[in-house]
Amino acid sequence: MTPADLAELVRATTLKVLAAAGLDVSVVPETLSVERPRNPEHGDYASNIAMQIAKKVGRPPRALAESIVAELGAADGIAAAEIAGPGFINIRLGAAAQGAIVERVLEQQADYGTDRALAGSRINLEFVSANPTGPIHLGGTRWAAVGDALGRVLAAQGAEVTREYYFNDHGSQIDRFTDSLVAAATGAPTPENGYAGQYISQIAGDVLERRPDALGLPEAERAEVFRTIGVELMFAHIKRTLSEFGTQFDVFFHENSLFESGAVDRSVGELKESGNLYEADGAWWLRSSYFGDDKDRVVIKSDGHAAYIAGDIAYLRDKRARGFDLCIYMLGADHHGYVGRLKAVAAAFGDDPSTVEVLIGQMVNLVRDGAAVKMSKRAGTVITLDDLVEAIGVDAARYALIRSSVDQSIDIDLELWASSSSDNPVYYVQYAHARLCSLARNAADLGVTADGARPGLLDHPREGDLIRTIGEFPRVVATAAELREPHRVARYLEELAGTYHRFYDSCRVLPRGDEEATDVHAARLALCGAARQVVANGLGLLGVTAPEKM
Repeated sequence: MTPADLAELVRATTLKVLAAAGLDVSVVPETLSVERPRNPEHGDYASNIAMQIAKKVGRPPRALAESIVAELGAADGIAAAEIAGPGFINIRLGAAAQGAIVERVLEQQADYGTDRALAGSRINLEFVSANPTGPIHLGGTRWAAVGDALGRVLAAQGAEVTREYYFNDHGSQIDRFTDSLVAAATGAPTPENGYAGQYISQIAGDVLERRPDALGLPEAERAEVFRTIGVELMFAHIKRTLSEFGTQFDVFFHENSLFESGAVDRSVGELKESGNLYEADGAWWLRSSYFGDDKDRVVIKSDGHAAYIAGDIAYLRDKRARGFDLCIYMLGADHHGYVGRLKAVAAAFGDDPSTVEVLIGQMVNLVRDGAAVKMSKRAGTVITLDDLVEAIGVDAARYALIRSSVDQSIDIDLELWASSSSDNPVYYVQYAHARLCSLARNAADLGVTADGARPGLLDHPREGDLIRTIGEFPRVVATAAELREPHRVARYLEELAGTYHRFYDSCRVLPRGDEEATDVHAARLALCGAARQVVANGLGLLGVTAPEKM
């Protein structure tokens, strides 16, 4: 019996009690949850349903709880149900009911933890979207890890997720990138507000390898050669880096295409026709404050050039035209204004603002020997994805970036995350998986199998702890998807690893010496197989490998 199964049983029991007493059954929520008490002595699970609805039906909470407990205690799989405090209901499961969780995991294998709650939902998940003017910096690296994990979590709930990268290849930043390449190729100083670092010199050299005649071209033609080839090379580097990081995209969307196709002009024209774009001081403004933004936004500047938001307007319009029900944007800490801005754009087109979600990620800092690491040899001024992976590896980098809520700034201690120590969270979790795999190999060598295992025999407190922790996995994944918080999966895996290690220290899984294998050994081996599967499933959602040996 999983927590979801138990919650449904408590709900059904509560409905039965209310109906028998002629009370209003509509007060019982459609979805009801049960929680694991902090103190195991209070039971395996607890519910506050009696306290939640007592006032609505005009009954004292404890009196209502007594009626629910009387019915619940007679249900299959329930070993005991008791009242605590003002009306909490504490529940203990029978060993057979708990053991059914192990059987479910072994039956569902890689599907355990998945659901169909978001089936039929088409989600556009846009993340990273770094300008093609340099390697991906730490902020973009955080989104590369978190965005990929969020896509996996949403897909695990049945959503059709399109992972999209928006290349900002239109505007002044590309001009500065081009000027920087030309300066490097000619030996001139880096232009003011230009880009520096080894990568600029490298790309400039690569451009000249392709076009040895570039420096002899007229200025405009020379700039176009460096622009076209330079952006192409930078684009290729970014794609390759992301792929090596384990982050794949379904769509690479070019901002410039919105201008070349006329999508920007069409979107602006539509807003003018609707009256949601007005002219003032020689510019065209979006009435975004009318739709909840903190101020109106300039879309077409007084010089006739499009402001940055013009591309955003056309881009959102394009996403919705492609049939996405929800458009999630994952943006950096300096983009808070985009929350109201993009929702206002949706509303200005007569669309539902809730079809737009904006997630804001905070800063990432690297620490070595207690001091901040501030500069990259490659990029000159910022730490890049390549720098982080070189320092601690892909798995540790992904895990370190995912395991904290994105609304928190994080410090990554390079020494810690590169260590083979239980203090290193990713090592701790991966070691649990490797240890479980080693156990399975040892069992095979001894001829001990879990075939026909009866998990209902598992009644040791540590066995119960591990089973209940395994049972939490589907709810953790569902919550991570609902709240857009994949860090919950990482923290859960650390809890699961710790619970497994404590179980292993207390419960002998394999027979010693000439000892005969018993049904308990088989049941414990089945439990370990379930734990191994859940660790692997969880690491898979994070895009982190589950090694069989360490």
